[in-house]
Amino acid sequence: MRAVLWDMDGTLVDTEPYWIAAEFELADRYGGTWSQEHALNLVGNDLLDSGRYIREHMGISLEPAEIVEALLDSVIAQVEEAVPWRPGARELLADLRVAGVPCALVTMSYRRLVEPVLASLPAGTFEAVVTGDVVTRGKPDPEPYLKAAAELGLAAGDCLAIEDSNTGARSAESAGCVVLCVPNHVPILEGERRVFADTLAGLDTEALRATHVR
Repeated sequence: MRAVLWDMDGTLVDTEPYWIAAEFELADRYGGTWSQEHALNLVGNDLLDSGRYIREHMGISLEPAEIVEALLDSVIAQVEEAVPWRPGARELLADLRVAGVPCALVTMSYRRLVEPVLASLPAGTFEAVVTGDVVTRGKPDPEPYLKAAAELGLAAGDCLAIEDSNTGARSAESAGCVVLCVPNHVPILEGERRVFADTLAGLDTEALRATHVR
């Protein structure tokens, strides 16, 4: 394991409830209909894909890009009020930093949402940041993880990815990463290059290295 590639929403920070609240607010504002089931179907997805899904299933006339921007406005406001860290995430990042293991952030959120999260971490925590607005094909396509590994000067197979969704795990696995799956709001299927943990709390660099050997 030469680097660790982190998902953000649901893995580093538990922003999924923020996104879901924003979606229900959007439905109320524009006279659409929404459900928890629809909301969970979007976990881990590319944002424009989510915007298209919302337009179809919420029954509103906004363009997908407009839907994404409206949701981002709401989620950013919530994050600026309180960053909802996942248990053990900041401690593991700090341990990796001490051990000299580079980390990259690989998220389908756009850069303007990532900025307040990064601002709450020590400078240089992530040596590369790949966001949904800088890739051509988002998760579950392997492009985001391939891009992150390349920015670190590594092959994806040299990296361990940490994910909380099946969509994200598919992206990392198809890029060639071993994936540490920490399910949160949605289940993750078993896979050849997937290992599972209930939480990041208590994990350190050595534990991740042992995971990557598998």
